[in-house]
Amino acid sequence: MSIGFFLLLGAGVLILFGAGQRVLDKLRLTDREAILFIALIIAGGFLPEIPVTRRFSFNVGGALIPLGLCVYLLVKADTLWERVRSVLAALLTAAAVFVLGRVMPDEPEAMVVDPSIAYGIAGGIIAYLFGRSRRGAFIAGTLGVMLANLASWGYANAMGADQRLALGGAGGFDVIVVAGLLAVLLSEIVGEIVERVKRGRQKPTREFVNGDFVRREQR
Repeated sequence: MSIGFFLLLGAGVLILFGAGQRVLDKLRLTDREAILFIALIIAGGFLPEIPVTRRFSFNVGGALIPLGLCVYLLVKADTLWERVRSVLAALLTAAAVFVLGRVMPDEPEAMVVDPSIAYGIAGGIIAYLFGRSRRGAFIAGTLGVMLANLASWGYANAMGADQRLALGGAGGFDVIVVAGLLAVLLSEIVGEIVERVKRGRQKPTREFVNGDFVRREQR
């Protein structure tokens, strides 16, 4: 099993034990919905790729289900601006990962880490920086990497190479999963730190008096 499957299994276990509820709330997902999506991604990952053309196919678990989740999160977004920002962040992430793929070594053995992990980490970081919200970061990381894969495939074929793409299959599955989960994780960690700092600067409005909380008078 690949790192993507292990990450999803780990996320599923944490959700079953009640962890990550704050993140799910930000993503507008219930525990059951999150477990359902994780199960569908894992199960779909074992299905054969669905061919579209001779050169292009896609994996249900690695591409179709994550894409559906991105659409679901876009619909659940609070404002039109959040939807626009998420899509723009996905485009910027795709552009950055595409450029990264052009400058990194072609031989996997020449790289310090596995290419799929490197692209996933890069995509996750870039997605967080531009997506900011938990939903925006996940959408940018997941959709951005998919777009980068499509752009790289189109570029290679435009240059005369007879290259095939199985979107979300094999190593592509790991890239998409790592990018999406890492983007959300970074957004949650940084968001929590920022919120704690803001709360620390604000004077408490309630205090514990005689066994009960009462509103503190402002002076």
